[in-house]
Amino acid sequence: MKKLDAHQHFWRYHPSNHSWITDEMAVLKRNFMPGDLFRELIAHSIEGSVAVQADQSEEETLFLLDLSEKFEFISGVVGWIDLRSDNISERLEYFAQFPKLKGFRHVVQDEPDDRFLLGDAFMRGIELLSNYNYTYDILIYPRQLDPALQLVRNFPEQKFVVDHIAKPCIREGAYEAWAGSIAEIGQCHNVWCKVSGLVTEADWYNWTQDTFKRYLDHVFNSFGTERIMFGSDWPVCLLAASYAQVKGIFGSYVDGFSLNEQENVWSRNAKKFYGI
Repeated sequence: MKKLDAHQHFWRYHPSNHSWITDEMAVLKRNFMPGDLFRELIAHSIEGSVAVQADQSEEETLFLLDLSEKFEFISGVVGWIDLRSDNISERLEYFAQFPKLKGFRHVVQDEPDDRFLLGDAFMRGIELLSNYNYTYDILIYPRQLDPALQLVRNFPEQKFVVDHIAKPCIREGAYEAWAGSIAEIGQCHNVWCKVSGLVTEADWYNWTQDTFKRYLDHVFNSFGTERIMFGSDWPVCLLAASYAQVKGIFGSYVDGFSLNEQENVWSRNAKKFYGI
């Protein structure tokens, strides 16, 4: 069965560019490049990956695109662009020359305004993405799910994906408010969901497969097996789990699914969403 990792990162570590990496995350304070990931993909029979931005700059987008040209296993890139800029049309036109660029993301989770996604300038940028068949990755915390719901309803023809199941605080057992909003956004058929980033929202040192069961149950009930995709969130996952463990959480959960459903969630959905 073919498998695709729909969410991972590369970086050449720099303290200012990656200031979100705190001392508690010291394991991430080094370079993580395609050669490092390729060993994991080969070991776990995964044929390719989608590289996602970790720094908010066009330089980051070009860095990832350059890597994707040198390493065939990088099947697509989710970059960053200033969707609020006055010259957004010109920048989208420029990036249209790169076939492996599949979409964009903004680190909305760090924005002080929980309604950032509904800003007029931001929505003008979102409106232009469909002209280039670009996707948009939604990176938020649960408190930002309601504005995200309004956004995806405003643009029913735009393809969105919720990263990291919207990052519920699994370590504290937070569930009800997140679950209600996830169920609502899951009813929007232009929205997919990445099962990724679970281990870093749990207690890094004390989790089991059962820790994630009710969250996985709810996400699969909300989105179905035609709008869910697997992502490792490597190397960020290394804070709490190895690549093998992250893959194992997902694999153990879907092991009882039909072959068609497994193919959907392991690769087919991600390929369809990103046009790979």
